[in-house]
Amino acid sequence: MSILSKIVYYGASAVLNRVLSVLPLKSSRVLFISDVRSDISGNFKCVYDSLDDSRWQKVTSLKGDRRLKRTFGQWLAQCYYIATSKYILLDDYTTSTAYIRVRRGQELVQLWHSSGAYKKFAHSRTGEDGDIKHIHQGYKRYTKTICSSDFCRPCFSEAFSIPMDRVLATGIPRTDIFFDKEYIAGRRRLFYEQYPELEGKKIILFAPTYRGTKVEEATYDFSRFNLDQAYQTLGDEYAIIFKWHPALYNNIRFGIEKAYDLEKYPGFAYDLSPMREINDLLFITDILITDYSSLIFDYALVGKPIIFFTYDLEEYEDGRGMYFPFKEYVYGRVCRNTNQLLDAIQAKDMGSDRREEFIHKFIDKNDGHATQRVMEAVFGG
Repeated sequence: MSILSKIVYYGASAVLNRVLSVLPLKSSRVLFISDVRSDISGNFKCVYDSLDDSRWQKVTSLKGDRRLKRTFGQWLAQCYYIATSKYILLDDYTTSTAYIRVRRGQELVQLWHSSGAYKKFAHSRTGEDGDIKHIHQGYKRYTKTICSSDFCRPCFSEAFSIPMDRVLATGIPRTDIFFDKEYIAGRRRLFYEQYPELEGKKIILFAPTYRGTKVEEATYDFSRFNLDQAYQTLGDEYAIIFKWHPALYNNIRFGIEKAYDLEKYPGFAYDLSPMREINDLLFITDILITDYSSLIFDYALVGKPIIFFTYDLEEYEDGRGMYFPFKEYVYGRVCRNTNQLLDAIQAKDMGSDRREEFIHKFIDKNDGHATQRVMEAVFGG
């Protein structure tokens, strides 16, 4: 979108928001907005399913990628619902809230998609990266945001530039499934029905975050992990599942980035990035390989080995930055190259001495009751 197009879009949106704000606020209307999610899933689903259809009017405005444009009709409808919904729920930042005026009695709630506080985001990145010149203006409008522990509240207050009393340590609703044995068994059963050839193999989940300043420019150095070497070393006993960050996967789909050719590794390497909810994969994972991804917080609840593949640690710390020193996040082995990674996979180090401390600090409210707390905090029950 050109600069002129943005000026016209935001200007028209702001004017229409003010005009529509003369209409009555619908106290039973709940609007779910996402620019990175095409369906009701994650935290959205937990809240959506908890709202009684007989009492609440649930409206959605969703798209799977920020680069996709809403039609004129979809834009008009979104403007109307933003202006008239008592509750507006988000799961990430959206440009739709950059121009609005939050009405008296209206709730603009950020149901942040990830647990913990790891890599810096939003206002926390100001001054950390010279390329960050414009910070999304919708953050400061949040009336509430959630996080996974009291320890993380100052990080979210800083990131969104809102007072601490607007940051609620409720836990992250989508993590409630980690305490639902029936759900876990069902996900495992469904997975092996879809991939029967993997039953009996040790599953490695390779799920790093992307590199780059903006999600639209998401990239990853695929050469750092030698898949040929991994196939030769682990092929008979293990299988590896790649789950790329949604922003990186979109760039792979669009041909902007080129990942591994998995046809060379039948029965060993799979790309399951199209699965929107990565947590369902954690229930069949034996070893997780990741880096600066917030997945480390959810996976701590699984109680299985994790490996931090941080080939660019110093560069990442100096660039994107983290809220705390990297060592405070580590509860498994740290590797910088493929040889170290393969050794760590075969060692199966549990890192138990650090795991409990990590859980208590970053995710103690992810205890199976997060959805209930969110419903009470946002809707009063």
